[in-house]
Amino acid sequence: MDASAIAAALLESPADAIIATDRNGTITFWNPGAVRIFGHSADEAAGQSLDLIIPENQRARHWAGYREVMLTGQSRYSGGDVLAVPALHKDGRRISLEFTIVPLTDASGRITGLVSMLRDVTARFEEIRQLRRGVTVAQG
Repeated sequence: MDASAIAAALLESPADAIIATDRNGTITFWNPGAVRIFGHSADEAAGQSLDLIIPENQRARHWAGYREVMLTGQSRYSGGDVLAVPALHKDGRRISLEFTIVPLTDASGRITGLVSMLRDVTARFEEIRQLRRGVTVAQG
């Protein structure tokens, strides 16, 4: 099987969001999955800051982590660990995501940006929250 055909199929899939950013956190790639999950077209997202999808109260923490990855090239979320975070849909709704990141590097190994693979887990998150409430009510 041709690796470039596999890569193209993944990048064009509407299942999960794939977002690439430069060193400054400016969106450089936004796949159909990102359109589906966040509601912004690729044209609307390209050239925008990731603040487009980050809730305001999460931005300071996000950018501190982003800068650390740009400086060190290290993140536990690039080795397979999954980070769960809130995000914003275009219509203002908060959604729940799980994601991993992969650093992008140039020929000399310098980090030039990140690629994130994100999955919308809002329904699962809400279901767990409802189950916990039910258990609390039942025990109370």
